[in-house]
Amino acid sequence: MFDLISRYGTQILEAFWTTIQLTAFSAVGALVLGTLVAAMRVSPVPIARAVGSAYVTIFRNTPLTLIIVFCSLGLLLTLDWKLGSSDLTVSNFRWAIIGLSIYTGAFVCESLRSGINTVALGQSEAGRSLGLTFGQNLRHIVLPQAFRAVIAPLGSVLIALTKNSTVAAVIGVAEAALLMSEMLENEAALITIGAIFAFGFVVLTLPMGLLFGWLAKRYEVAR
Repeated sequence: MFDLISRYGTQILEAFWTTIQLTAFSAVGALVLGTLVAAMRVSPVPIARAVGSAYVTIFRNTPLTLIIVFCSLGLLLTLDWKLGSSDLTVSNFRWAIIGLSIYTGAFVCESLRSGINTVALGQSEAGRSLGLTFGQNLRHIVLPQAFRAVIAPLGSVLIALTKNSTVAAVIGVAEAALLMSEMLENEAALITIGAIFAFGFVVLTLPMGLLFGWLAKRYEVAR
């Protein structure tokens, strides 16, 4: 094990750094997208609710691998949408972020919508009686409480996103799973290599689970 770490140590750190970047950027994108779709799903406008429901139904039931491959082969290579860079590696990285954000956004939406449903109806009615619009009511009254109610579920979504980032390897993004595959091809140490990368993902996900568990207890809404 120590021999492998000494020879591949720098590459392993770089691969996990790419995984961290994928997770961080995709988490921001999924949170923004999921919040917007959740707002559409509880909107008084029927068309907005229909679009929100369609988004969740489609992307929550579509394999992530299919979304990532479509972004790379379909949008990047076929339509030549390079997202501001002529470097294929950079473009694949950016499309991986978009694919992960779109997919995870559907799960963020459903978690947040469950939080919105926990907010007492009387509070929303009180906001409307004060003259707040739907958007103002959602932003100032409903969403702050909804986020506090679903901290733990959102943490689970983020942990799942960290593990799902390995799918980006199928389009050549140099993250942990791709390096592990290359090491398995070059080294006769299946169990050792698996243990190294398993430990790496535990190091990434365990602190997140503990942090979100603490935040959920600290900020949970008293009922």
